[in-house]
Amino acid sequence: MKNKKYKVGYTTGVFDLFHIGHLNILKKSKNLCHELIVGISTDDLVFTNKRKYPVINLKERLEIVKSIKFVDKVVIQKNSNKFTAHRYYKFDVLFVGDDWKGDPKWIEYEQMLNKKNVDVIYFPYTKSTSSTKINQILDKFR
Repeated sequence: MKNKKYKVGYTTGVFDLFHIGHLNILKKSKNLCHELIVGISTDDLVFTNKRKYPVINLKERLEIVKSIKFVDKVVIQKNSNKFTAHRYYKFDVLFVGDDWKGDPKWIEYEQMLNKKNVDVIYFPYTKSTSSTKINQILDKFR
């Protein structure tokens, strides 16, 4: 696609137990921007936010996401602050799952980023598959 709306897009995630939902957000994001930067949460950040560590360690998650053809650059996300990320990566669009839409923190991100001419685009959350569901199934066998 030569006529993509955005120059630099940014999305973040844990990308643990990589599945179709992860692929969907990366593909949809890349379809709208020339360069897609993906932030991968550190193991410690995941623990801070979810009170559990990812199954796949950071080094391996970085390698997996880096190998996806829709991804142009992979960076380590040490904190969840999207304003800090914008200062570093100068993206003009932020992509996120719609499970965050309406969350007070994300409303604030939208307002602040919009002032910097950055759009926030929400993609439908893939309800059929998630790392949480996969972990729940695996827990039955552990």
